[in-house]
Parts: sequence; C-alpha cells; structure tokens
Amino acid sequence: MFRRIDHVGVAVRGIDPALELWRERFQMQLVHREVVREQGVDAALLDVGENHIELLEPLSDDTPVGRFLAKHGPGMHHLAYQVDDIDSTLAELREGGIPLIDQRPRVGIRGARVAFLHPRGTGGVLTELVEPVGR
Repeated sequence: MFRRIDHVGVAVRGIDPALELWRERFQMQLVHREVVREQGVDAALLDVGENHIELLEPLSDDTPVGRFLAKHGPGMHHLAYQVDDIDSTLAELREGGIPLIDQRPRVGIRGARVAFLHPRGTGGVLTELVEPVGR
C-alpha cells in the first residue's frame, strides 16, 4: 500500500529563517519551493537521502497549518507516504474504517495528488498520502 516515506512535514512560523537553519546547520539541499494556495502554505522541500523534509509556513492564521501553529507551535506537522494509486489506496483505507480528512485527492506541492488521513485513525499522527505526478 505505502511505497516509502515521502516526507516529514514541519510547521514553521517563517520559512526563510527555517531554511537558513535546515540548509546551513543541517546541510540539507533545497530542491523545491512553492506557494500551494489550495493548502494555504509556502512550502519548501529539502533533500534527506531518498526522502524530504517539507517546511510549511501558513499564508494566514485561518489555514490548517496556521491553526496548528496557534495550538501547538512550530514542529512536526505530518508524516507523508508515497503511494502508486491514491484513489485505490483511499478506497481501501475507507473500507477498512480509517477516517479520511480528504475523501478525494487534491493538488499538493509539485502538482502531486495528495490526501490526508485523520489522526484518530492513524495512532495520533496526521498522515498524508502522496501520488507523485506521472504515476
């Protein structure tokens, strides 16, 4: 079902200072940066081997990441898994009783099809499914 960990999402108050930390101190390479309006974030992907760290700065306080920051402060926001077929994965999870935040995929960073699973069905971890473009 899940191919591999795609990325770990980290909520930040300011993406530029966060990039300075992750790039300079942790020596991670920035591979992509994009404003994803549908999700209300300025997002940056940094390489970590085959995986990524995704830094997320909310575009406003009333976005999911903005509300997360207000409640929890900066830190790990979600864990994302790459899947081959997001539609069939969502159907299988739904049939298995996993509560879905997204009933259908939406557009994420780099045009990927993404969907979120509710933490109450995933051991308390907000979980994202990612089907990269071209699958």
